[in-house]
Amino acid sequence: MGDDETMKSFLQQSLHRGRTNLRWKLSGLDERSLRWPRTPTGFNLLGALKHMAQVEIVYFGDTFGRAWPNPDELVTDADIDLDPQADWCATEFETTEHLLDLYSRVAEFADETIESFSLDSPGRVPHWPNGRDETTLGQIMVHVLVDLTRHVGQIDIIREGFDGAAGLSEAAPNLPQDFDEDAYLERLASIADRF
Repeated sequence: MGDDETMKSFLQQSLHRGRTNLRWKLSGLDERSLRWPRTPTGFNLLGALKHMAQVEIVYFGDTFGRAWPNPDELVTDADIDLDPQADWCATEFETTEHLLDLYSRVAEFADETIESFSLDSPGRVPHWPNGRDETTLGQIMVHVLVDLTRHVGQIDIIREGFDGAAGLSEAAPNLPQDFDEDAYLERLASIADRF
């Protein structure tokens, strides 16, 4: 396997891990909890899932001349004109089950693009400004991976604040085991109170 193929495989595996972790962070919560706005800007867990599905459709579809096969599932420019946050909000007709299914199908669609093109294959992002809209598959993979990991991190914080569920992944939480959380929080608060 050449260097480009090794890098592409690494980036694709990283996308797969991020997608898996996003789904894990949403598991076990009811519709209301997943939809409830958790920040002053309205960030909500189900909206983040919908957003990432739309992100991958555009970046791994339109950017490389591939149309999403179900146009009625797209958040359109007209939708954004009516509501600038349309891709961050699940409608009353979009259930968690529906959006998880959509995200799985989007992942397959994105993987088809990744497998069909080389890292240096050119693309054009339709919503980026002229003169800065030319890109490559490798750049898009990094761009989407950064966006995905950013949002999974936000989801992690929100989920921890909601019910204490936290960690890097279900298989490897990357958190200390068997430590006194109350004592740790008290120590942090004590240090902060000195300032």
